[in-house]
Amino acid sequence: MKTIMRAAALGGAVALALAACGSAPEETESTAGGGETAGASDFKACMVSDQGGWDDQSFNQSGYEGLQRAADELGVEVNAVESTADADYGPNIDSLVQDGCTYIIGVGFLLEPAIQEAAEANPDIEFGLIDSAFSDDDFNTIELDNAKPLLFNTAEAAFLAGYVAGATTETGIVGTFGGLPIPSVQIFMDGFVDGVAQWNEDSGEDVQVLGWDKEAQEGQFSGDFETQANGQNIAQGFLDQGADIIMPVAGPVGQGAAAAVEGKEGASIIWVDSDGFESTEYGSIILTSVMKEIGQAVFDSIQEASEGEFSNEPYVGTLENEGVGLAPFHDFEDTVPQEVKDRVAELQLQIVSGDLTVESPNTP
Repeated sequence: MKTIMRAAALGGAVALALAACGSAPEETESTAGGGETAGASDFKACMVSDQGGWDDQSFNQSGYEGLQRAADELGVEVNAVESTADADYGPNIDSLVQDGCTYIIGVGFLLEPAIQEAAEANPDIEFGLIDSAFSDDDFNTIELDNAKPLLFNTAEAAFLAGYVAGATTETGIVGTFGGLPIPSVQIFMDGFVDGVAQWNEDSGEDVQVLGWDKEAQEGQFSGDFETQANGQNIAQGFLDQGADIIMPVAGPVGQGAAAAVEGKEGASIIWVDSDGFESTEYGSIILTSVMKEIGQAVFDSIQEASEGEFSNEPYVGTLENEGVGLAPFHDFEDTVPQEVKDRVAELQLQIVSGDLTVESPNTP
């Protein structure tokens, strides 16, 4: 089995490789009415979470919502199994194979070894994997006939968030940190750093970014996607160094960071994966969010598979296809100057047109 250490070693080698059962895992199973697709009656879409669980207010939750939408709108049968530890991934996937699932989706980079192993062992079952491609033992990207990567070029949207952070910081210091040093985390941090650099170029200012050295691909990580106290401690350290805007890329750990920021007057958070204003209790301090439209990608891939049109071609969410994006400013709508909003819109158009390329060793 490939390990988390292997995942960290991949860096840019696995393009955008971008978060039973110890105690019995939680399972939810349902069949919903709705417009049934052809073959829906004998099609079963299933999903396995990573450690963050379905209520992580981040990418697991977004993936689960896409699965439930497929049940509601496509009339397909679904089953979802929640993992509580790395050791759950393989057994949980095996349980879904035994349950008769025809399409099994793993949520997050950490499930890559288990999903790949299951796909290779079960060529008649189709698989999907959010936030990672597949690789051989030498870390070279490979294709599997029955497995589809669902990837997101979040560097593009994070670039816009970094620009906003640079433009709105009052202290001239912002920060970002990750959960684990894996590509699907580092790609956010790369884009954020470059966005701040673009603001500095435009304005002649020198806003500093704590927590990430893009060139060295080194920075601050909490060590997992679960321990909120670690996020709170890291964020507090950034605040103590003068940062007033922080972007945690760490799933539920980000809520710990938000708790620290909430106690600092004038400080704010940039959320990731979902619109944190809508999905967390910290909306009043969320400047904006770097969103992955994971739910839509999951729904689309289930629809294709249920209609007999499964393809192993990777899906890559971009600003152009609206697979990634910047959330509204919500309570900060009046805080962000109009000229900054106009410049962000201009930069987005440049990225979509190809006139501006946001570079990262972690992009596809």
